[in-house]
Amino acid sequence: MALLMYEYPPCGTCRKAKKYLEENDISFETRHIVDNSPSKEELDRFVKQSGLPLQKFFNTSGKKYRELNLKEKLKGMSDQEKLELLASDGMLIKRPIVTDGKKATVGFNEKVFDEAWG
Repeated sequence: MALLMYEYPPCGTCRKAKKYLEENDISFETRHIVDNSPSKEELDRFVKQSGLPLQKFFNTSGKKYRELNLKEKLKGMSDQEKLELLASDGMLIKRPIVTDGKKATVGFNEKVFDEAWG
């Protein structure tokens, strides 16, 4: 399976990830993270595949995150509530999310991409 990358085209981090995949001849398809947001079930699977805590999937530098005061609100929320919140608005999700169906990465770090996709 080709990689699937959930991206937000204006995002600089997404552009870096895309450039990395293209330069390394790694085939991938993209999905717009806002227009076609991952479902709660998909997000849950990505979290498990990544081995990262659910908190790492929040776009903590995003305007929406700050507007909703999520830094404070997330502390009292269950994982199911957090997943529902993420699935409700693609702008809350840290990007890009890249998956091959077996593992997933979130954000862009060249070393992590080398290990996962290189």
